[in-house]
Amino acid sequence: MPSVNTLQTIVRMLYIRRHDSPAERALSAIALVFLINGTLLASWISRIPAITDRHGLSTGQVGTMLMALAVGAIVSFAIAGIGINRNGSAKTTLVFGSLFALMLPLVGLSPSIWMLVPVFVLFGAGNGGMDVAMNSQGVEVEQTLGRSIINSLHGFFSLGGVVGAALGALAAGLGVSPAVHLPIVGAVALTGLWWLHSNLIPDTHMEPGAHDEPVFALPPKAMWALGVIAFCSAIGEGAMADWSALYLDDELDTGGAIAALGFAAFSLAMLIGRFSGDRLVDRYGSPLMVRVGATISSVGLAIGLLINTPVAVIISFAFVGLGLSVLFPLVFKAAASFPGVSRGRAVAGVATIGYTGFLVGPPVLGWIAEPTSLRVSMVIVAILCGAVILLAPSMRQQRPVGSTRQHPVSAD
Repeated sequence: MPSVNTLQTIVRMLYIRRHDSPAERALSAIALVFLINGTLLASWISRIPAITDRHGLSTGQVGTMLMALAVGAIVSFAIAGIGINRNGSAKTTLVFGSLFALMLPLVGLSPSIWMLVPVFVLFGAGNGGMDVAMNSQGVEVEQTLGRSIINSLHGFFSLGGVVGAALGALAAGLGVSPAVHLPIVGAVALTGLWWLHSNLIPDTHMEPGAHDEPVFALPPKAMWALGVIAFCSAIGEGAMADWSALYLDDELDTGGAIAALGFAAFSLAMLIGRFSGDRLVDRYGSPLMVRVGATISSVGLAIGLLINTPVAVIISFAFVGLGLSVLFPLVFKAAASFPGVSRGRAVAGVATIGYTGFLVGPPVLGWIAEPTSLRVSMVIVAILCGAVILLAPSMRQQRPVGSTRQHPVSAD
């Protein structure tokens, strides 16, 4: 569990004070940006049933909507990378964050499925581009402060997910339609992003030649290990999101109420791990934390599957959440600090590989489970988590935190 000092730091990060240094104000601002991103994403996810019912969508049509969102996100990664190189991560965060917030109301207001498809492409583009840009800004703030913050920032994203899901559940319970609920959330988020933008900081670690890079470019071979870590981590997270409840319900016959506890345990453990991770990274370093995280997730899941009782499996899902909690943040951090590669291209490239894991992982696990079982698919997840241990040395490529301290005053 996070210590009292850690909890105090988390609360402190939510307040922007005039007498704080520019870097401290930027820390609070980017933490709130991550919170907004998680809230926006969870707000629409929580209203999927209502949107599906309103338009009478089949499961195949829902799949089309999700594919449109994924296509928009993947295309936006490269565009956001170029935007970061040319205009800085602060302005790029504002542009894509604004697109994300502006599209959310249209998700609830679109009168037909034909309008939903382009809306979801742009919605996915806003989310994907904002993801790349805000992680780049987070690393910029981290390097300026000279201490690890990236895990806590991802913790705020997870916290935003809780906020968005809770608001969605409340709106659904009160009978508020997505056409009312989502525009309100989008308007508040858009206002918050424009207010927070002035507290973000300019990029001061741009690589020479970044402005001349092509829009669509794969990361260099030396960075592919980071991409594979992100890919394996994404498959693990996707498996928990899409298959944990079904595993408990179908394989162990727990019933829906108990089955829901699997993903809840995973999510809570991930939240705790992210808010606790920065102090551990500062103390032990990224390579060791990646090894430990991969070991916890792999061994924890394997033991749970071996015992294969509801309690053991739910606990094992919590270990997966705890272990994976540090992997994605540290991969983004390593990519953004990779020597000889512009931050925009590096983060965009790794994000593209990682997001591919989210996209293809869960369906492939389902196809494998069809002739075998979900237990076999989960064993594969445990193996992929274990494979990350072998790739942990790639984390050594990054520049150390605080190696270049700057004291910028604003993002403008």
